[in-house]
Amino acid sequence: MERTLILFKPDCVQRRLVGRILARFEDKGFNLVAMKMMQVTPELARRHYAEHVDKPFYPSLEAFITGGPLIAAILEGPEAIRVVREMLGPTSGLKAPAGTIRGDFSSSRQMNLIHASDGPAAAEREIQLYFRSDEIVSSRPTLAPWLQAPDEQN
Repeated sequence: MERTLILFKPDCVQRRLVGRILARFEDKGFNLVAMKMMQVTPELARRHYAEHVDKPFYPSLEAFITGGPLIAAILEGPEAIRVVREMLGPTSGLKAPAGTIRGDFSSSRQMNLIHASDGPAAAEREIQLYFRSDEIVSSRPTLAPWLQAPDEQN
């Protein structure tokens, strides 16, 4: 099973879309293993977006991500990183196809509702930024055998 960090960004929380979007991940069969509401500090924003700190757009990115509460969560499931990112669609909601989360709910590049880790190394690093190990509760849902055939399960 693979894990990915997702952040329901401040625009998602303010627009009251968290439940609708979380339901899409649950409907897909992902297991929610951690979740909390929090306010991102400028220091955490700099650590999370370290590769962007020196770019001209960074100040507006930091102002956005620290501008209101967000919900951090960890999803677990087969190929979670790839599948979750495909469910999100491209960064810009204007370029995201209908049926993706951003295609259905976003019309912005920056205010695109949700973040998801882009690879295994990023997922590991980001999970550690937002969660202590004792905040992660892993369990196998009783419906797991109905989500994948036995020869597909990890």
